[in-house]
Amino acid sequence: MNPIKMFGQLILKRKSNNMKCVICKTGTMHEGKVTVTLEKNGSIILIKEVPAQICDVCEHYYLDEAITGEVLKRGKEGLLKGAELEVLKLKVA
Repeated sequence: MNPIKMFGQLILKRKSNNMKCVICKTGTMHEGKVTVTLEKNGSIILIKEVPAQICDVCEHYYLDEAITGEVLKRGKEGLLKGAELEVLKLKVA
C-alpha cells in the first residue's frame, strides 16, 4: 500500500480502479478513507474513516451509494440528538 497525506492525515491508498477524476480530469481514483464533514443549522458532524474513491492528484473523493446512505443516517442521528459538534468513526462491514 502507498501512503498519502490528506489534510495532514495519513491515508492508505489501495488498488486503483482506473477511473479518471471528473474534477481535475488528470487524476486516477484509488480506494482509501476520508473524513466527511456535515454541517446543518449550526451543527457540525465529523465522520472519520469513511471508505471512498480518492483522486491521486486533487484529492477530491467519491462515496458509493451505500456509504453515502450510512453517512447521511449518522449525520441525521447526530442532528436529532441536538449535537453541536460530534465526531464519529464509521464502522462498516
